[in-house]
Amino acid sequence: MDFYYLPGSAPCRAVQMTAAAVGVELNLKLTNLMAGEHMKPEFLKINPQHCIPTLVDNGFALWESRAICTYLAEKYGKDDKLYPRDAQKRAVVNQRLYFDMGTLYQRFADYYYPQIFAKQPANAENEQKMKDAVGFLNTFLDGQKYVAGDSLTVADLTILATISTYDVAGFDLSKYPHVAAWYENIRKEAPGAAINQAGIEEFKKYFEK
Repeated sequence: MDFYYLPGSAPCRAVQMTAAAVGVELNLKLTNLMAGEHMKPEFLKINPQHCIPTLVDNGFALWESRAICTYLAEKYGKDDKLYPRDAQKRAVVNQRLYFDMGTLYQRFADYYYPQIFAKQPANAENEQKMKDAVGFLNTFLDGQKYVAGDSLTVADLTILATISTYDVAGFDLSKYPHVAAWYENIRKEAPGAAINQAGIEEFKKYFEK
């Protein structure tokens, strides 16, 4: 299946880790956003929203990383551990996925991306919102080894992609002991962790500039 991506992107890394977890090989198609490759007619036919990551599985196109992750887990997972069938267990996984998308990752982007891409000064209010988001995750992880339930799920993989991005940005995770402990463990346990690490190194270049 074709996978349109950038290696530094946290959402792309989340999909790559999920693919590794279910044993699916991705045909990687590097998509240079700066060069406008996502706006070419051939890509717009696949994804009119012209965003990455985008997956094409035997003609079926899907975008939004967390939707792709759950799709891969449901279609190709050998069991339901990554994305439980039990309604309540799945609901917790979904909550964490939506929390990652709408709060944890979004607040990282709101604080750091204007500084990186628009050379704007740091916004103290957005910084506090970002810290609050990590605080919520720290509460979720109190007494827990995984972010959603008692085993590794797609929520751990998507949040690993996000938190590792916080880490490379220089965010001090030590102030959030439950997050720090989870991060130390999950970065070793997660399938595709090496792919994530390689992507982090690419993303790190933006901060070195």
